[in-house]
Order: sequence, then C-alpha cells, then structure tokens
Amino acid sequence: MTVALIGFAVLFVLCFLGVPLAVGLLTVGTVGFGYFRGFGAAGSVVGQQITDAFSSYGFSVIPLFVLMGAFIHRAGLADDLFNGARAWLGHIRGGMAQTTIGASAAFAAVCGSSIATAATMSRVSLPQMKRYDYNDGFACGAVAAGGTLGILIPPSVPLVIFGILTETDITGLFMAALVPGVLLALLYMCAAWLVVLFRPELGRPAAPVSWRERLTASRRTAIVGTLFVVVLGGMYLGVFTPTEAAGVGAAGAFLIMALRRAASRTAVREALTESVLTTAALLMVVGSALVFNTFLTISGLTAELVTLINSVNVSPLGVITVICVIYLLLGCVFDSLAAMILTVPVFTPIAVSLGYDPLWFGVVVVIVVELGLITPPLGMNVFIVKNLAPDVPVWRIFAGVSPFVLANIVGLTLVVLLPAMALWLPELLN
Repeated sequence: MTVALIGFAVLFVLCFLGVPLAVGLLTVGTVGFGYFRGFGAAGSVVGQQITDAFSSYGFSVIPLFVLMGAFIHRAGLADDLFNGARAWLGHIRGGMAQTTIGASAAFAAVCGSSIATAATMSRVSLPQMKRYDYNDGFACGAVAAGGTLGILIPPSVPLVIFGILTETDITGLFMAALVPGVLLALLYMCAAWLVVLFRPELGRPAAPVSWRERLTASRRTAIVGTLFVVVLGGMYLGVFTPTEAAGVGAAGAFLIMALRRAASRTAVREALTESVLTTAALLMVVGSALVFNTFLTISGLTAELVTLINSVNVSPLGVITVICVIYLLLGCVFDSLAAMILTVPVFTPIAVSLGYDPLWFGVVVVIVVELGLITPPLGMNVFIVKNLAPDVPVWRIFAGVSPFVLANIVGLTLVVLLPAMALWLPELLN
C-alpha cells in the first residue's frame, strides 16, 4: 500500500511538471509492477496488456463514437437545433439561454463530446443572444454549461471509458445516464429562468412564433432524434452491441452529412483526421491506465482501502460525499478525463463494497467531472468559449456560469440521494 501511495505521488508530480498523462501512467505502472514482480516480467506483461487492449473488439466503440461526433459536428446541424429550440423556448423569460441549453442537449445526444458541443454552440448561439441584449458573461456561461451535457447524455465517451476501466456494461451505463442527463438539462433551464426573473436586464425574450413555424422548425431537427433513437434504441432492445451501435451511428452521421450536402472531400478528411488523432490519444491514455491499474491491484491498495473504510464508522453516504469532494478538488487542477482515469479504478471497488451499483456510480462520477469543466481555475469549457468570445473577460464567464454550477450541484445531490433516478431505466429494460 505504501508503494502504491508513492506511485500516486510520483504520478501527480509528473502531471504537474507537464509530462503527458499517458506517459506518466505507463512509467509509474511499469516501474511499480517491476518492483513487485521484476522488470523482466514487467516488460512482457505491459507489452502484452497494451497489445491485448488495443486489439480488443470492445475498444472499437471509442473510435466509432468519436467519428460519429466528428461527422455530426461538420453536418451543420447546430443551426437547425438552435432554431428549433428557439421556436419553442425563445419567447419565455430567459428563453434564449434556455434555447442554448436545449440545443446543446440535443447536439450532445448525437455528439458525445463536451468540447465539440461548447465550441459549436458558441458559434451559433452567442450572436443570437447578443441580438437580444443578453449580458455577455451570462450568455457565455449558458454556452459553457450546455456543453457539459456532451459527456453525460449518451452516447458519452467518458462513460465508455468508465465501462472499459471498470468492466461495467456500457449499454447499462448509457441507460443509467439518460434520465440524469435530461434532469440536468432541465435544471440548467430553470437556473436560466430564475436568473432572468431576478435580473431582467440580463436578456430580453425573443418574439413568439406561430405553431406552424414551430412544427416546421421541429421537422428540420427530426433527423437528429431519429439517429438518437436508432442508436440508443437498438442498444436498449438488444439489436446492437455498443460497438455495432457506434458503427450505425457513424454511418448515420455520414448519411446526414451527405443529405445536407456537407460531405465534401475536405470535410470528410478533416473528420477522419480528427477521429484518428483523438482516438490515438484516448487509447494511449486508456492503455496506460490499464497498466497502472494492474500495478495498483498487485500492490493491494484498493483492497486495503476497502478494508479500512469498512472498519471505520462512516456511513456509505458519507464515503460517497468524500469521493465527490475529492473529484471537485481534482477538477481544479486536472482535466475531466485525467481525473476519471486516475481515480475510477480505486473509487469504484470502494463504492461497490458499500453496496452501490456501478452503473449509478459511473453516472455520479461523470456528473461530478462535469463540474470541473465549468469551475475555476481549469474550466475547460469556459476557456473554449473564451477563445470564441475573446472580448469577454474570463472572470465574467465564470461569474455567468455560477448559477449553472449551483444547478449541477442540485442535480448531483438528487442523483446521490435518489439512486433510482439512474437505475430505474436499466432495471425497466432488463
């Protein structure tokens, strides 16, 4: 256990020194394994483990979902999604901010990337909110918050990685995340409504539109809902495995590009290049994490922590609360994926030993990780929006996103106290 803690300390130091996470995980994992089993064995095991992982059929779900998101990103759907949401929400109090949240949720349902969601919706919604005199900090905060839905509403790459690292059913994770994802989107909308209720000067509503215009706008976005239903519905009904569903999703996203005449040679090449680079980076990190996890397993750290927690008089809810606080602190210095990969192999066995379902715990982890995307000092989504709105000071964006941070905490609290919110759908469909 002491050796494992030293390994964690070394890994944190390497990360703070700017060493890539994959390199740090692989180095510490290999050296730690070599300490216990010998460096000759470490070289053989590490090479075999990474080879087996990369050649695993289950890992192919990652590049296919990444490719699906890349195609959707270039299909030009964001404008239609925003216009469709505006037709229904734009005329109410805080409606343009709620429109941004609703469009982000719809885009997330076929994208799976927080950064892509935030970047795309920044280009679409910020000019529209400026047109209706929205405070720039509040507008940017709504976009940054909406982007967080990209890693919770399925399909979600972080949920896929959680499933791989913990050997948890990916289909079950997607089912478990659906209701909390919709809940969080609704809480974000309520936060926007309340903010403008008390401070009307932050933004005026858009003019209402006719029912005919609403139905026309909705028809233009129906293709997104169709792809979402086909991909997730096929998984839920057992028609597709997660990998097959990802393949269907990627093919469907390409078809949408072609139908919208966006599938130019340049656009397709850019999407493929982005997918290859993203997948290579993700697989390097995940493969290195598996090596690091093996080191933790043979060190006995996880088993020792489970025994320690069971021996002290702390309620299961208290332990989960401490874990959530640790994730919040890690989110201040690490990006969301790094925080997950570093801690999930340790925290998941603890949660399971306390009687919690790993599907529920996976959803809780992703919700907490979402907070790190919109809280200082890292706040990846905030800086993505900042890059696309350079005239807005970053402190104003953090101020504008604060109501949505509170809404996220409310959503997290509800899911922690009411696990059935995440588990009833998987149980219903089993």
